[in-house]
Amino acid sequence: MKKLFGGICLFFLLAFLIPSAPVIAAEKTIAKGVSIGNIDVSGMTVEQATAAVEDYFNNLLEAEISLTGEEDQQLTITGSELGVSWDNRDVVEEAYALGHEGNVIARYKAIKDLEVNNYNFDIEYGFNDEAVTAVLDNCAKNFNRETINFGLKKGADGFEITEGQTGYLVDTAASAELIKTYVKDGKVGSGEALALTINADEPLGSTEELSKVKDVLGSFTTSYKSSNAARSANLANGCSHINGATVYPGQEFNVLDAITPFTVENGYFEAGSYLNGVVVPSLGGGICQVSTTLYNAVLLAELEVTERHNHSMVVNYVAYSADAAIAESGGKNFRFVNNTDAPIYIEGYTTTDKHITFNIYGHETRPAGRTVSYQSETIEQTSPSADQIVTDGGQALGHVGVQSAHVGIKAKLIKTVTENGQKTSEVVNSSTYKMVPRIISVGTSGADGNDMAKLNNAIATGDLGTIKAVAGALRAAKDSESSEGSEAAYQAAQDAIDAANTPQEEPAPEE
Repeated sequence: MKKLFGGICLFFLLAFLIPSAPVIAAEKTIAKGVSIGNIDVSGMTVEQATAAVEDYFNNLLEAEISLTGEEDQQLTITGSELGVSWDNRDVVEEAYALGHEGNVIARYKAIKDLEVNNYNFDIEYGFNDEAVTAVLDNCAKNFNRETINFGLKKGADGFEITEGQTGYLVDTAASAELIKTYVKDGKVGSGEALALTINADEPLGSTEELSKVKDVLGSFTTSYKSSNAARSANLANGCSHINGATVYPGQEFNVLDAITPFTVENGYFEAGSYLNGVVVPSLGGGICQVSTTLYNAVLLAELEVTERHNHSMVVNYVAYSADAAIAESGGKNFRFVNNTDAPIYIEGYTTTDKHITFNIYGHETRPAGRTVSYQSETIEQTSPSADQIVTDGGQALGHVGVQSAHVGIKAKLIKTVTENGQKTSEVVNSSTYKMVPRIISVGTSGADGNDMAKLNNAIATGDLGTIKAVAGALRAAKDSESSEGSEAAYQAAQDAIDAANTPQEEPAPEE
């Protein structure tokens, strides 16, 4: 009975000391000693506390944050640029509930605890990740610094070593977390700058390492004397993009990366190139002779070839299987790795008599008596089939184009090493080249039904001379019809057509 009586007395005592819940709810004031984030909300109503936190966020959005990089770099932003938001707005109700919810004993205990230890409710910050990324991308543009490797320049008196430069890169992932923590820790507006996470990217090479580059490891030259002006310009341009490259031990050299894009702005012209067994004009036509010449120099230097492709049809400037085709859209590239103990330097140049040369310099460690040579071996040969004659509506009446035939070849390239009088051989690659017949294209644009009948008759003979004569006569007839006093010219054209039906000896193939 005494315990029961004591409990009842304590209950009424607490009820007297602590206002009833309805009264507290009406006042809606937060207990003393309660804060939200770094905001003291003691004695505030829920509405007042909400307004106080909102004011804090409004100030945060307008406050400046100084972001710094290396070398006194600085960029100032505001909280609004980070898309900062208040994500747990119900925390105000939680703050009010402390000391005002639960039974009488629980409320009493909470209030007494607050007299000894204040209680802080955390603010949950939201961030617009896309906005944060945009800020850091802008920082990267301003703070990043390009890494420049130590390099070489070749002059008349030998090699000159160029100094490298340490690069700096903003670590966007780590810096994003730094920014969020800075905001959550209430440092915005404190005047304390925030140093972003910057990664140093040390340059490759050193003066000591590059001083080893003295020896010619491999050299190769091809001729392009039969090339027209556009193709010749493409070879010189592609060669210049590779010339001067320094490749460090273990590094891979990617020819496509070095010579592309194939655009007018990058110095290229339209010239003939292979496409599905047909020679077509394309920007950079002829560039494969650049990669092929370099390929042979790389073979002689005994560097590690990681990607090489043969042409679809045979080429005439190197032996079978000694070519290296480039086709950006066709997935063909030439790549190799510097597998030596020192950097290599690639020198490339063209001459006025239309020769292209690549020299590969490095540190020679192969024995003095070692020689390396390469031989092409033909495994199978297929002669061209009969001429393929096609009409071309994209070419004017009178046009007759001829693409030379190509033999089909299967070949392999054999490497022979001679050292101390001993020879060893291995197959470097195997290549298959398409057989392509001679292709004769006959223009038909502007031809009427009568013209087509005569063209088809000429095509049916399969004779290039007949086709050329008929096409030329029809073109002359068309031209004479559109000019004054054309009867004589027209009749001459008709005579030529008739004469073309007489068997003729085929002329030499056009190249």
